[in-house]
Amino acid sequence: MKGFLEDANYSIGLLDEGATLADVIDNCIYEHTQTGKRAFYVGDLGKLVKKNTQWQNVMAPIKPFYPVKCNSTPGVLEILGTLGIGFACSNKSEMVLVQDLGISPENIIYTNPCKQASQIKYAAKTGINIMTCDSDIELKKIARSHPNAKLLLHIATEDITADEEMNMKFGTTLKNCRHLMECAKEFGIQIVGVKFHISSTCKDLQTYIHAISDARCVFDMAEEFGFKMNILDIGGGFTGSELQLEEVHHVIRPLLDVYFPEESGVNVIAEPGCYYVSSAFTLAVNVIAKKTECDKLLPSGVEQTKDDEPVFTYYINDGVYGSFASKLSEKLNPTPEVHKKYKEDEPLFTSSLWGPSCDELDQIVENCLLPELSVGDWLIFANMGSGTLGEQSTFNDYQRPLIYYMMSFSDWDEMQDAGITSDTLMKNFFFVPSCIQLGSEDRFSTAA
Repeated sequence: MKGFLEDANYSIGLLDEGATLADVIDNCIYEHTQTGKRAFYVGDLGKLVKKNTQWQNVMAPIKPFYPVKCNSTPGVLEILGTLGIGFACSNKSEMVLVQDLGISPENIIYTNPCKQASQIKYAAKTGINIMTCDSDIELKKIARSHPNAKLLLHIATEDITADEEMNMKFGTTLKNCRHLMECAKEFGIQIVGVKFHISSTCKDLQTYIHAISDARCVFDMAEEFGFKMNILDIGGGFTGSELQLEEVHHVIRPLLDVYFPEESGVNVIAEPGCYYVSSAFTLAVNVIAKKTECDKLLPSGVEQTKDDEPVFTYYINDGVYGSFASKLSEKLNPTPEVHKKYKEDEPLFTSSLWGPSCDELDQIVENCLLPELSVGDWLIFANMGSGTLGEQSTFNDYQRPLIYYMMSFSDWDEMQDAGITSDTLMKNFFFVPSCIQLGSEDRFSTAA
């Protein structure tokens, strides 16, 4: 079985009740140790089903539109499409990906705040009409390339407690919304709703109150111009925690009931990305090089003593130009787990982890405590499904990680019971017996 990012011909292993995801990882490491130590992912697609059930239980009737840039692997997109989820696309490539799954244009939103004219024309040609807009320049560009577009005005949210300022980089002010509506009237473009986005780093959920109140003001403003608005997009920022989801719901539900009740005809949607995929993927990497240095710089002529513990620097076969690309733009703190067994009383040493590029930016973990590792050892990173499996750099011609998709029989049964399977999805499944122990003749293989 194999799965490349660029390969749509993927397989999904159905795990027997006696087999676990840890068994799968162990077996993959065994196989890669024999054939070539390449980084790989194991994706538990059953977690997508569980996350969707959780969403429906807590957030219904808010419809999710999954941001494709979060994780664009074919297994993820096909499962989510089968679940009936919409898609938020940021470019033509993503629109093509989801259209190839048979997703109707009504379930696709073009969300890039800075769109290329050629890609707007592609959206027009393929019937993708709903798109976001936050400036008059963008509006004029859309009017020229897609006169049938239906716009969601992207309004800025102000979160003074967040660590990032991304919310203020994109999105327009309430004052400017009136100007944009005047422009839309002039160019004959429809405005059908409002979008806002609140970062997952936001600790003050009161920000949702201000954002929904602002959205109501924009809806009222639109009535003055004769626009019939029927969509409110509350964006992403959902971490994947059920507690956070319930906390957000507790805050927004009363406001939605007051400002956008069911009888208003406004469809409330959201863009949960990390929520669905983060916990579904585990990354395994291999130590390809190792350096040792003294814990502190010693004056010239002073020798290191036995009390001076070594500091280890490890280089692994994946980095920020691959699966850890989010390190370049976010405060990502990946936590490594050592795959090999070691004694509880084994000493731990100050360590740092670097990618294979030998670039000064390619630092994955600045400081952590690990037992002493050897070249060839494996490290495991959990919660690696978000922002790591899209288009990746080919820096220094390092291979992209393989992807192994898995699902338990119980999750598969849940999908069948809910009637959310499809013929195209069915053909990708194969059985993985419980005897995938190392050395077993029946262990599944990385062979095609």
